[in-house]
Amino acid sequence: MKVVVIGSGGREHALCYKLKKSKKLTELYCIPGNAGTAKICKNIDIDINDFEKIYETVKKNQIDLIIVGPEDPLVNGIVDFFESKKIKIFGPSKLASRLEGSKAFLKKFCHDFSIPSAKYFEINNIEEAEKVLNKFDLPVVVKSDGLAAGKGVTICKTKEEALNDIKEILNGKFKSSRKVVLEEFLEGEEASFFVITDGINYLPIG
Repeated sequence: MKVVVIGSGGREHALCYKLKKSKKLTELYCIPGNAGTAKICKNIDIDINDFEKIYETVKKNQIDLIIVGPEDPLVNGIVDFFESKKIKIFGPSKLASRLEGSKAFLKKFCHDFSIPSAKYFEINNIEEAEKVLNKFDLPVVVKSDGLAAGKGVTICKTKEEALNDIKEILNGKFKSSRKVVLEEFLEGEEASFFVITDGINYLPIG
């Protein structure tokens, strides 16, 4: 089986490392990859959001399976694109990726399905922010709605700090979104539970 992994981080290096141990694997590629992946597979320098270019490479190399690491191409619909081309791809659809790609969508999802979650409020302008901030205790959590490469969440200890962060996001600090999610601060340990699902069946993996 010929496999290509999409991404260039440590996550993708780990995926390639484990895939390389499979007896079913015949060839392994990484787009665009990194120095670590270069030692165990063939790196191909393509923009991870250029789906047409990736498709050309997949067809040319007769690749059987695509595995997507980064959130950005998933949110942009890479799985939907390749499924429409009848090519096997591992990752959530564009709709399912909204759980990761939009914090406002996730919070509403939790609310609608009675999933316990911190108190929150969606903010679209600074006047709204000034009113809503008075309803929250300090510290308060300010989040950019969209993907922000791990830099979209700030724990603010003062109202002034929160307003400053909110203004920056509303003014386009992150390209993905100009919407802000204001959330109550919850102290404690963070735990992640991972599952693989086809939409009906699921398998816990850690």
